[in-house]
Amino acid sequence: MSRSKKGTGDRGMSVKVKTAARRRESSTRWLQRQLNDPYVRRAKIDGYRSRAAYKLLEIDDKYNLLKPGYRVVDLGAAPGGWCQVAVDKVKSKPEAPKVVGIDYLDMDHIPGVAFLKKDFLDDDAPDALIEALGGQGPDLVLSDMAAPTTGHRQTDHLRTTHLFEVAIDFARQNLVPGGAFLAKVFRGGTENELLRALKSDFKTVAHIKPPASRKESPELYVIAKGFRGRAETDGPHQMDDDLG
Repeated sequence: MSRSKKGTGDRGMSVKVKTAARRRESSTRWLQRQLNDPYVRRAKIDGYRSRAAYKLLEIDDKYNLLKPGYRVVDLGAAPGGWCQVAVDKVKSKPEAPKVVGIDYLDMDHIPGVAFLKKDFLDDDAPDALIEALGGQGPDLVLSDMAAPTTGHRQTDHLRTTHLFEVAIDFARQNLVPGGAFLAKVFRGGTENELLRALKSDFKTVAHIKPPASRKESPELYVIAKGFRGRAETDGPHQMDDDLG
């Protein structure tokens, strides 16, 4: 899929939004931010379903996670921006999808993606994902999952950290040896124990905040590469220089 050059269509223009009588001030700020976000405009030009597609593109440019022929699971896939990127990068075909997405929200069909409309927290979700991959483990597990925000920073951190934890567990149980894991986490401190566990399961673990991630957002992305396999998690680990 083609990507526009940086700044295409921006022209330095800014849109102001008047606060309607019934619209909360926070909603007005969100709308104004969306209208003035260059990644939102680029997504429309490039045909991506969300600005989040650029986060994955930027991360993959640095870490080379997506390779032709790889099997990929996308947790929290809707509306499909990451699936669009993954399909293109791994060359997934409609007749034999190598990308499987899951979300309790609706997602319009993407050729080359097998989509499960299902809550990943359901007990049978992991088996359903592996079945959709033809019974084979994934080479890469992606998770851009985040719990609906409450406005309370610590509560939001804890809820999203739980999703990070279950994503790690799925990756640990199903990744092929040498596989990789990429997931969103919110800063807050309670994720540190999970990160320590990742360092024993993978050869390298790093943090990244891609340019497409808004500066004011507490989100970071954790990249873990070189899965040791379930029977080989006690060896020494290597740390990337940019680990946060």
